[in-house]
Amino acid sequence: MKIITTKLEGCLLLEPSVYTDQRGYFFESFNKKRFNEETGLQVDFVQDNQSFSSRGVIRGLHAQLGEHAQAKLVRVLEGEVIDVAVDARPGSKTFGEYVAVNLSAENKRQLFVPRGFLHGFAVLSETASFFYKCDNYYQKDAEWGVDLLDKDLAIDWQLAQEEMIISDKDLHLPSFKQAIDRYFNK
Repeated sequence: MKIITTKLEGCLLLEPSVYTDQRGYFFESFNKKRFNEETGLQVDFVQDNQSFSSRGVIRGLHAQLGEHAQAKLVRVLEGEVIDVAVDARPGSKTFGEYVAVNLSAENKRQLFVPRGFLHGFAVLSETASFFYKCDNYYQKDAEWGVDLLDKDLAIDWQLAQEEMIISDKDLHLPSFKQAIDRYFNK
């Protein structure tokens, strides 16, 4: 496994060692001992989630507050997405900055999104099956989010605006600045 650091502290891109032959391919998608040793983290994933979406769907930008915060290890089982992590940790050197990486069934890359980050993705292929591990259980009343089209964040979702399929809930989220004021500057 190759670990690539991003510009956001703790947010890591993982490229697995893939073994191919005439039968197809094999790779180890997760090994807790190796992951913890090679990343220097102590992560204990407790929940797996999967979603299936069509081209143009954007899910996010979401996170969980306080003791319910989640770290995630995300990957694509089918198709391709642009995956985005936004540093929402007040006091961080990269607060308000984001990384965007293409994850696909073909490249088999994974992104580790630390606690305190907003997360979202946009489907670039006809369909995509998205899978992620979480180190904490989902708690609906601890969820918060940010407008994924926030002009201050200026995320390039690699889709034309008329292609975007966004849930009603996500269309009515506050800007990054408004959300930070609401949840962290009380």
